[in-house]
Amino acid sequence: MMSLRVLVVDDDALSRELLVLLLAQAGYAAEAVESGAAAIAALRADSSFDLLLVDLQMPGIAGSVLARELRGTGNEATLLAMSASQPAMSALEGFDGFLLKPFSMETFAAAIEKKNVIAYQAAKDEGVLNEEVYRKLTRSMSAEKLAQLYALCLGDVKRRVEAMRQAAAEGDDAEYRREAHAIKGGCGLVGATELQSIAAKEENRGITANHVVSLDEILLACTRLEDMLVANNKAMREQGPVRSHA
Repeated sequence: MMSLRVLVVDDDALSRELLVLLLAQAGYAAEAVESGAAAIAALRADSSFDLLLVDLQMPGIAGSVLARELRGTGNEATLLAMSASQPAMSALEGFDGFLLKPFSMETFAAAIEKKNVIAYQAAKDEGVLNEEVYRKLTRSMSAEKLAQLYALCLGDVKRRVEAMRQAAAEGDDAEYRREAHAIKGGCGLVGATELQSIAAKEENRGITANHVVSLDEILLACTRLEDMLVANNKAMREQGPVRSHA
């Protein structure tokens, strides 16, 4: 399985970058495109992809329609759908399997093997950082790559918080929820459970009278995660990883 060529299809830039990095660290040959149309073009130009990992919630061609279009290219690649929320079964028509974000590389490998619909439940809220996810990442990549991974995630969160402030000022509830959804997905991939949980709540309730407090809480959670990562890195140098509960 480790020689498989994987094409990640996701409109969110951070999710693409994180997934390509995680897949590459797990031994897969991973590339990414930003839309369903780009994925169709990629398959028509290159028939050697073994698997496509496709986000279900993208603008343009998406869901079961995209699955049909991808099948229409004649490529026999495995199609795995992914989403940060449980979709309707109709949205999964044409796909070989489904992964609920966040998912581990072990779960990804199992989905390839079984080729069936897998609703992988996210880890329970374990404080600031999910210990299991963090330990797996420390075993699979260098300290430099790990620091890069979390820096990408935290930088993206902070940019999206500002976008949510702007959306709230303009009364754009849909955009506010979209940005929260993106934070939830990206943070879930790296085990940032507190940020994932707060973002999920904001996605569900949208703009409220207390949204300023909620957005400030997201930034405070960023600081807590940064402090914990510094402490963990220090502990790893001195005596091995510390427990990552809040």
